[in-house]
Amino acid sequence: MRILITGGAGFIGSHLCDYLLEQGHEVIAMDNLSTGSTDNIAHLAGHRRFLFIHHDVTQYIYLEGRLDAVLHLASLPSPVDYLNYPIQTLKVGALGTHKALGLAKAKGARFLLASTSEVYGDPLVHPQSEDYWGNVNPVGPRGVYDESKRFAEALTMAYHRYHGLETRIVRIFNTYGPRMRLDDGRVVPNFIRQAILGEPLTVYDEGTRTRSFCYVSDMVEGIVRLLMSDEVYPVNLGNPQEMTILEFARKVLEVTGSTSEIVFIRPSDERTRDDPMVRRPDISKARRVLGWEPVVSLEEGLARTVEWFRKRLGK
Repeated sequence: MRILITGGAGFIGSHLCDYLLEQGHEVIAMDNLSTGSTDNIAHLAGHRRFLFIHHDVTQYIYLEGRLDAVLHLASLPSPVDYLNYPIQTLKVGALGTHKALGLAKAKGARFLLASTSEVYGDPLVHPQSEDYWGNVNPVGPRGVYDESKRFAEALTMAYHRYHGLETRIVRIFNTYGPRMRLDDGRVVPNFIRQAILGEPLTVYDEGTRTRSFCYVSDMVEGIVRLLMSDEVYPVNLGNPQEMTILEFARKVLEVTGSTSEIVFIRPSDERTRDDPMVRRPDISKARRVLGWEPVVSLEEGLARTVEWFRKRLGK
């Protein structure tokens, strides 16, 4: 297959490039490098089946030749990014998805949208299954990301229903691993960086919010299985092993061997406004439809991630 990955120089996108190339496909990575980095795909330079295109997907996309699939991962998923660049976040979710869908339609290619667990907002149903419609504040600071993804899902389904386009939607829950940005602002890079540098691990409020962490290789496997499946409606991908942020901080200290202390802070910015209190995917559908579930343990995944962070930090 000849496959385009928007956001291909990003965290998950670059791992998808590796996986699909290993499977023998031809891969085109497209990225405007606003949050992605060529460091993530530098090892692919010169690969005969790999091409990188520096382009903003909110602008018209032109590609020569056939195209079998479009994986639309371009977005600004970190709170640091979507709070600093709210309009760009909305544009890549709306205009970027429209342009990527238009390309898929023109090429007769299968389209996969990388959506997010954030479409569930601060959930009133736990764990979250695909038939839950969510609890999102459309005018809150997080709304620019949440609603851009909800709109992208609606647009994807409209192209499927009106144009007959083959579409897939994956709702990605918290994913971690090598190639996460050091300044990502999310809990995994924050805690690991602080632990390695011997700084206090900063836990918001009492650390009672919960998250479920999925290692990137498991996520990539699930995404590709969904792409190759016949499932049109959204599928949750994530690790159903739920833990509090405080428990996760202690696990990071254990894996890194750090003597850093844990400190509790009440953030003054809007980063935690409308922040979900709980997050755990119901992956019954992924098990049933894709035969997928995560296999990498938190200890193993964290060890690999910590090793990568140590190299990046020179420690």
